[in-house]
Amino acid sequence: MSILNGQVSLQNLVSMEWLTNEEVLGLITRGSDFKNNRATFTPQRQYFAANLFFESSTRTHKSFEVAEMKLGLDLVDFDAKTSSVNKGETLYDTVLTMSALGTDVCVIRHPDVDYYKELVESDSIRCAIVNGGDGSGQHPSQSLLDLMTIYEEFGYFEGLKIAICGDLTHSRVAKSNMEILKRLGATLYFTGPAEWYSSEFDVYGRHVAIDDVITELDVVMLLRVQHERHDGETSFSKEAYNSQFGLTQARYDLLKDNAIVMHPAPVNRDVEIDDHLVEAPKSRIVAQMTNGVFVRMAIIEAVLQGRA
Repeated sequence: MSILNGQVSLQNLVSMEWLTNEEVLGLITRGSDFKNNRATFTPQRQYFAANLFFESSTRTHKSFEVAEMKLGLDLVDFDAKTSSVNKGETLYDTVLTMSALGTDVCVIRHPDVDYYKELVESDSIRCAIVNGGDGSGQHPSQSLLDLMTIYEEFGYFEGLKIAICGDLTHSRVAKSNMEILKRLGATLYFTGPAEWYSSEFDVYGRHVAIDDVITELDVVMLLRVQHERHDGETSFSKEAYNSQFGLTQARYDLLKDNAIVMHPAPVNRDVEIDDHLVEAPKSRIVAQMTNGVFVRMAIIEAVLQGRA
């Protein structure tokens, strides 16, 4: 990994932990340049990208598609439901096939944590691997768009007070963001049910009641309750969760004037956040989705450069 002439060059992008602070800032700056028409990308040849999504996705999947098309890449169609996965083909063999066909970038979402390790360690797989989410592990492109959104608002990270709220142990967004935000100098708080908090978070911040910090926060980073990862072991009413842990109108009114509200979406309305607050003045949920396209353009450009 390196930065050349102000542009980040990567072999793969699979985890925020693999990026330096300089590379992180380089990617979000490049994303901002794409967004504000200060940067262009001219393909040196025909490039191909495949989006291999083995879990449901709207924002991440379609955001990568739009980013790839904006950069002039050709898309290799892939649908797990109609692929040889149904015949028992492994992820490794699927990616090996894509690589052999000449695909330059594979963006992958898969339920297995760390699925990418055997792919990036393989000498036979020549395409760049971009992690679109691995189980409850990492979600680097979401983290980068979150950082871009925060940086757009404040222009810095050092000293910002940020609460990551909700379904912590099941969230790859929380795990990607907590490490890099701590590294960039933010002060972190974790809120939500105690049973969804684990000691692994202690290194990065502390678990508090949302009402104890709400007036101090610069950023409220809400997380979706991930019912699909609970395996039926958790039962609660949406009203009770919203009242105790969610962003209600009363809590919203206590936020500082320049504080912002974020959520990776999809939003469980009236659970993590009151329905009418999703597009409230302090909300940046829609801005996050917009920024996702441009930071993913920066990611794709970086791995194409790294593989040039």
